[in-house]
Amino acid sequence: MTDKICIRGGRVLDIAKQDAPHRDILIENGAIVEIMLPEAAEGIDARIVDASDCLLMPGMVNAHTHGHGSLGRGMGDRWSLDLLLNAGPWISGMRTLEHKYLAAALNAAEMIMKGCTAAYDLYFEFPTPTPEGMDAVARAYRDVGVRTVIAPMLADLSMYDAIPGLWDSLPEPWQKEAGKFRLAPFEESAKACRTLLETWRHPMDEVKPALAPTIPLHCSDAFLVRCRDLAREHGVGLHTHLAESKTQAVSAIERYGKSLTAHMDDLGLLAANFTAAHGIWLDDDDIARLADRGCSVAHNPGSNLRLGSGVAPVRKLLDAGVRVGVGSDGSNSSDNQNMFEAVRLAANVSRIVDLDVNRWISASEALEMATVKGAGLVDFPVEIGRLAPGARADIVFLDMNNINLIPFNNPVNLLVHAEDSTSVKTVMVNGRLVLENRRFTSFDYDGLRRKAEEAVAWLREQTEDNRKTVQGLESLVAQHCLCMCRKHYPLKRLIAE
Repeated sequence: MTDKICIRGGRVLDIAKQDAPHRDILIENGAIVEIMLPEAAEGIDARIVDASDCLLMPGMVNAHTHGHGSLGRGMGDRWSLDLLLNAGPWISGMRTLEHKYLAAALNAAEMIMKGCTAAYDLYFEFPTPTPEGMDAVARAYRDVGVRTVIAPMLADLSMYDAIPGLWDSLPEPWQKEAGKFRLAPFEESAKACRTLLETWRHPMDEVKPALAPTIPLHCSDAFLVRCRDLAREHGVGLHTHLAESKTQAVSAIERYGKSLTAHMDDLGLLAANFTAAHGIWLDDDDIARLADRGCSVAHNPGSNLRLGSGVAPVRKLLDAGVRVGVGSDGSNSSDNQNMFEAVRLAANVSRIVDLDVNRWISASEALEMATVKGAGLVDFPVEIGRLAPGARADIVFLDMNNINLIPFNNPVNLLVHAEDSTSVKTVMVNGRLVLENRRFTSFDYDGLRRKAEEAVAWLREQTEDNRKTVQGLESLVAQHCLCMCRKHYPLKRLIAE
């Protein structure tokens, strides 16, 4: 039995040329060996995978997601980022190890079903991350088949302590309630992180660890420096939500007298291993700092719109030479893990902030952010994000009989502006078919669905007290943060301003 695979009869996407010629793909040991003319594949001793009427594209890379958010889909509507954070103990609290596994598996399954094969997941545990929780999340992604960088969300300040004046604005009874959600001292989280980094047991080309000091405002300087040092010591990435909202931008000026980015730079966190999620409220100096330090940015246009956070200056980031990937964000803040939707939004939101069409994000740029550029951001020890000899065989088969791809004009434009993931038919990761004809080959999706519903029913009961508390706090948080956002800040990122 040969260990070679030949994908025959398909059309292979070429983003640079905006074309998809008929080509066959030869794979050996999980890697692409050759992309050849159809007649050249005749007589090759290999297992044949039929790709007739299929467009073949690289598996997409989700630069920023939250696996725990999958169990919180549909729980909020008119939430700003501040109100989403306030709701955290309700929509993400009381999770057992099984729930952490289920949430990550559900997140991974959705990504595979929608053509995404790699991700950067910032996952949540309260009051501190645990090696056991990290392992459960890693097992889930491996079981489903998504390459993932897994970073525990880290903080030592609750949002009520982090936002200037918020704690003092709360009536005393509500201070008592909010005090229940205070986080563990940073020494405990740092100790847990060191343990999970030193005991990592999973293949680094499948799932690898990183650290996520989740929001700089929610971390003391001492904790940020500890995260920096741990990441350097163990050679892992740092990923944070940077300049995501106007609340954060104004708070930074009040606390530090400078932007969040400048403060992080002064602490020595900005480096080639640093990824800034969102980056909406970045000024020109911030962008220059990120570029000079070799940092990356994960652009999340869906949640930026959903939470009313604003439009990120992506063209300026690209002009400065910053690597930009595209993320879906969590399903509790952006509702799905559909990277086709994310790339379409990435292209389209650029068009409401500039009249010059040459400054708009093109379809090719958006798709590259979700493939080869995103691959550079997650930085696995194997090559992903493109279809070429030497790259791993992470391949999405799209059904060209789907109405989204008819007529078959420019394939890049179709994928960005017309595709909605319903054309995804088959998905290969590392040369292995994980989804075939829209069904998982070795993962019990029906069982996952049932267990997820059971878990949510149990969590609904267990988090009832938290629900009452956060809903009681909601109007107080909203009022204070709205006052913060009405303060002057020398950037415009919202049409409403």
